[in-house]
This record gives sequence, C-alpha cells and structure tokens, in this order.
Amino acid sequence: MTNDERVKGRVQSPKERINNFLEVELGYNSDEAKKEASRCLHCKNPRCVTGCPVNIRIPEFIHAILEDNLPLAYEIIKSSSSLPAVCGRVCPQERQCESMCIRGLKGEAIAIGALERYVADYAIENNLNSVNKIKKNGKKIAIVGSGPSGLTCAGELAKNGFDVTIYEVLQKSGGVLTYGIPEFRLPKKIVESEVDNLIKLGVNIKTDVPVGNAITLDTLEKEYGAVFIGSGAGLPKFMGIEGENANGVFSANEILTRINLMKAYKSDSKTPIKKSKIAYVIGGGNVAMDAVRSIRRLGSEAHLMYRRSEEELPARKMEVIHAKEEGVIFDTLLNPKRILTDENNNVIGMEVVKMELLDKVEGQRREVREIKGSEFEVKCDMVVMALGTSPNHGSLKGSKIEMTDNGLIVVDETKTSLKNVYAGGDAVTGSATVILAMEAGKKAAKEIIELLIK
Repeated sequence: MTNDERVKGRVQSPKERINNFLEVELGYNSDEAKKEASRCLHCKNPRCVTGCPVNIRIPEFIHAILEDNLPLAYEIIKSSSSLPAVCGRVCPQERQCESMCIRGLKGEAIAIGALERYVADYAIENNLNSVNKIKKNGKKIAIVGSGPSGLTCAGELAKNGFDVTIYEVLQKSGGVLTYGIPEFRLPKKIVESEVDNLIKLGVNIKTDVPVGNAITLDTLEKEYGAVFIGSGAGLPKFMGIEGENANGVFSANEILTRINLMKAYKSDSKTPIKKSKIAYVIGGGNVAMDAVRSIRRLGSEAHLMYRRSEEELPARKMEVIHAKEEGVIFDTLLNPKRILTDENNNVIGMEVVKMELLDKVEGQRREVREIKGSEFEVKCDMVVMALGTSPNHGSLKGSKIEMTDNGLIVVDETKTSLKNVYAGGDAVTGSATVILAMEAGKKAAKEIIELLIK
C-alpha cells in the first residue's frame, strides 16, 4: 500500500451478512487508524473543514489520533458535532469533507469518516462522555422532533445552559436514525448512546407526544422562550400509477420502520413482513438502497429499479458496492407503468417501460424520457416505493406558520414567520442528509442563543 491508497476497513463477508442485520462495516482497529491518520498532510488551509457542514476541525483530531490522545481527538470532534458516532457511519463524506481532501487529487482521500467513527466508538467503549457541570441560564426551549436536527439543536443549547425539552411523537427518540436507517448501517445501540449523552447534558425527551394534538405549537410558544421545529419529512411519495393500492405494495418508510422499530425480520415478530419471492424497490437514493438490502436479507430475490443509469444513482457509492456484493439486482433505465394484480388484488408483476437519457445540462442531473413501444412485463409479488418523502405537518395544526406550496416551512436562515419559532432539517428542505439536518439544528441553536442571551 502506498500513501496514495487509504487503509481498507474490515467488513463482514457478503455470505455472512446476507443472513443477518449486524453492522456490515466493522471499523478500524488502533493500528489501522494510525496508518490512515499518518496519510494526512495537515494542510495549513484545510479544505476538508470547509467541506464539513458542521466544520469539524479535521486535521486537529487526526493529529490527536497519531499522538495516541483519543480523549483529545474526541473532545475536538465533539466541540463541533453532537452525533460523531452517527456521522462517522452515515454522512456522505465522499461528497463533503473527503471530496475536498488534497490527498484525493492524486490518489484516495483520507478516510475522514472512518477515523471519526473510530474516535467516537472509542469514546463510547471507554465512557469518555462525562459532562462538566453546566451553569443554567434559566431559559427554556422546546424542540419538536428528535431526529438529527432536533438532537443537534438540543445538544448545542444544553451546552450553553438552556433547559431543553424535546417532544417526540414516536415511542423511541432518534427520528430517521432510529426508524429509517437499518441496523447493518447504523446499530441502534449507537443511536441510543448518542441520545444518552444528550440526556446527561440535561436534555429532557418526552416520547409518545404528538405535538398538534396532545399539545399545540401555540401552547409551546407561550410556555417556552423559543421553539425549534425539526419534525422531518415522514410522508412517503407514490407514483400515482394503476395498481398502487394492491396487496404487496409498500412504501420504503413502512418497510424500514417495521424492520427497525418492530424487528419485523425476526421469526417471532408480532408484525412480520410478508416473505416475498421477487421484490422490486423503485428509486435510487440511500433509502431505496436501505430498503432493497433489507429485503434481500429477508430471503427475497431483490431488484432495484431506477429510471436513470447507474452513473446517476444518488445513493452512496459504497452502499451500491455492498448491495451488489449481497446479490441485489440493478435494473436501470426502467420505470414502472402499472402494477399487475390477480383477482384478489395481490401483486403478480409490473408493466415497465425502457427509458433513455437526454443530453446533459451543465449543473443539472440528466433528464430521461420513455422509449415509446418498449413496454414489457416483469414478475414479482412485492413492490416498494422509495421515491422520497414530504413533511407531515401534524405538529403545526392550528398554527399560522408560513409554508411553501410544496408544504415546506419558510425560513429566513432558520427563523420562521412566527415569533421565536425556528425550523430546520427535512421539514424545511425536504428529504436530505443527516449531516445537513444537523447543520440546520446547529444554526438554529446559534440564532436562539443570540436571541435570548443578550
């Protein structure tokens, strides 16, 4: 191995992992982490930091790894990120910090995400999350939603002495980290550990509380100095084609929620998922990849159908590689026209059409169009729609908050049209990445601090 090549992390073999939901990537050990850290050039003007949405001081924590000072490395990361063990696993570093790495110009970029995970996991294993006594400032903040943006906002505010209460509609906190991302990419014990760290900071999390019904946004505005809305985007989108109401058609949200929250893959589950012989997941993002890889683990012949080419797949490259290793079949440049059913309204197949890419427009994703007369049928007994999500604004019931025609909350930075009410994450942008939601939560916390601490 040369310095142009990164240290390869250990992974479960495809033959093993296809039969379980355990984490695929096993992370670096000490020697591997040091070898990878030694590749860092410690640039005077580190572009990697500007590529990180939460501006982690990357060269500094990598240098601390080389110095065998992992507590310092963790302290450096934690000063910028509330969820380092999560980010080290699910952030698209290849499009952010690692894409800016000078090493990547002539070889492979530093494995920043893997090193962040290594430090964060060490901190969890060695209980480095002790909290210094924080002087309270007497200000109370309410947060709607315990996903990445809500948790990040809560952590930043708690560190600055605020009394923070999170209201979560589901029975477990974590939002998409808990119910959306499978165990084989993000173990729930990791999410629980990160949430526990926030509780140690003094954050109060109230689960099973549907804001908008059990308590209104108007009530929260009156009881708290400020409110942050981080309710995410949990409503699945469908295509509107014939047969979508058939038995055997699901949203990726339902499949992943049942697997992650209800352990539907277990034989003794109270809400088991139908065992499919041939399943098609429609879409090309990370959610589609999570769904198709989960279904593959249930023993199905699992297909991913995407209307563009593999080159345009928005999912992370490593997820695509892992899916192929696991036997997922990629059917690109195809799109469903209608879902075929039997006399009992059960899925028996799809009529699909071939697609062709149009000329590329600079700065835009390539568009596609149907090839007339190219329709044909495929057999299947399950179809899963993974076409993105839109916000569910039940928490805003009765409020006069300004929203776009697409149902997104309108903000100036993170400030909404309501006094002392802020918002961020997918509720504002639509479905996006964990780290961008965290960035919004961090920005909102800063604005709230500036508002309430004169």
